[in-house]
Amino acid sequence: MFGPLFRWTVFLALLGGAVYWFVTWPSSTSDEQLAGLTANVENGEQVFIASGCASCHAAPEAEGAAKLVLAGGQRFPSPFGTFVAPNISTDASHGIGGWSPAELVSAVTQGTSPEGQHYFPAFPYSSYQRMTLQDAVDLHGYMQTLPADATPSAPHEVSFPYNIRRNLGGWKFLFMNDSWVMEAPDAQRERGRYLVEALGHCAECHTPRNALGGLDHGQWMRGAPDPSGKGRVPGVTPSQLGWGEADIVEYLTSGFTPEFDTAGGHMVAVIENTAQLSEEDRQAIAAYLLALPD
Repeated sequence: MFGPLFRWTVFLALLGGAVYWFVTWPSSTSDEQLAGLTANVENGEQVFIASGCASCHAAPEAEGAAKLVLAGGQRFPSPFGTFVAPNISTDASHGIGGWSPAELVSAVTQGTSPEGQHYFPAFPYSSYQRMTLQDAVDLHGYMQTLPADATPSAPHEVSFPYNIRRNLGGWKFLFMNDSWVMEAPDAQRERGRYLVEALGHCAECHTPRNALGGLDHGQWMRGAPDPSGKGRVPGVTPSQLGWGEADIVEYLTSGFTPEFDTAGGHMVAVIENTAQLSEEDRQAIAAYLLALPD
């Protein structure tokens, strides 16, 4: 009844659909993968600070202790639409209070929701994927100690075709890579690499992206257009900064540059976080930055 061309067309369409379905299938972490891991809440607090969770998920204009009420609502414009930080407080209905450790690990390191949907990569899971499972479990333990807030999460403002969640599986297939970008020949630079490439997700702002939003590893940390379309995020390679180790450590501590200027924009929130890290961690970040290729 149907000719060979039609049958081949149907076959190729079914094959393509099957490949698409396989490639875009959301991956997640199982309870078995976390067997034997117990949360260290004290370390979880340090992971929380280094990862900048409150910087994005606190309510707009929140100050002081209110920044630990992770009600969401901050808006982040981008070429693909405006993303709105969700409520990740311990509220069981509107936040993540009911999430298991495995569900949080899946969200943070794989960009997958408890319902099996892909998260938009405005959530920097492509960096957080390098987080150790122990640190992710510790993060869950600490976040369970934070206040609850019943503010519903606002929807993202993303139009077709970027709003098709399933397609994000293709984005992950193309751009998710948990290998390290820089070598770490000693313990200090290994720690700095972990803080910069994983927890601190610094490249998400300081590295340019291709047309689909994937990071250009060939231009690692060399600066990028601001996602809002206004201005540019500076590069932080040694020649671009022109700073020594002590200068970088001071900047990460106080926000003051060697030129007696101060941090501005989103870096204000970043400095609030790095200032709470240990002196050794700030030195490790400096060692990493000073080892970047120019």
